[in-house]
Amino acid sequence: MPDPIHEIPPEKPKPDLPPTRERIVLAALRLFQEQGFTATGVSTILREAGVNSGSMYHYFDSKEDLLRACLQWYIEHLEPIVMAPQKAATPGDPVERIFTLLDWYRQGLVQMNCTLGCPVGNLALECSDQYPLVRELIDRNFENWAAEIERWLDEAGDRLPGDLDRKSLSKFVLTVMEGGVMQARAHKSIEPFDASVAVLRDYTDRLLVEAAAKKKSRGGSGGGKAR
Repeated sequence: MPDPIHEIPPEKPKPDLPPTRERIVLAALRLFQEQGFTATGVSTILREAGVNSGSMYHYFDSKEDLLRACLQWYIEHLEPIVMAPQKAATPGDPVERIFTLLDWYRQGLVQMNCTLGCPVGNLALECSDQYPLVRELIDRNFENWAAEIERWLDEAGDRLPGDLDRKSLSKFVLTVMEGGVMQARAHKSIEPFDASVAVLRDYTDRLLVEAAAKKKSRGGSGGGKAR
């Protein structure tokens, strides 16, 4: 997936977010994705951030505390970095927007030769069982991601069947993305990701056809009654 740490320049520090703290978080974000949480030493983070240990422990009680700050960063930047560009690219078609988003992840996989993967997904696999507070933030990241997809599905209105469980479908879209990324990394090929998205595309197309047919049928029967 396109890595926000490598691909997107950091924002200017907010007034209540000191530059030093921002540098530490951004360095940790990149290193945790490249090396993993356990394998990344605090000294490496400090060196990459260009700060001393006193600065580190002024802002964070521990490495785990820093990890929580990184996950909070992902929560806060989900909309501006991940979701907003997809909405701008497909303002009038919320269904197609989902596939634009998945293509954004695909481009990142191709750019990185199917390495690194989703940073939140990586941390979920490595840290969820060991750190309960971290697990909660990882879960919130996933919940927020799926909630945005659900909003897009709601925006589609009657283009999709009225009895469709849109919340469950949004979770399935997340499963396609994370599962496709994981398989692409294992296979060192984009093919598993493309295959997963293709099945989702086929299912979605069938939903669109079903909804259109029901809408047409209701219109036709209504016309018959009027006559």
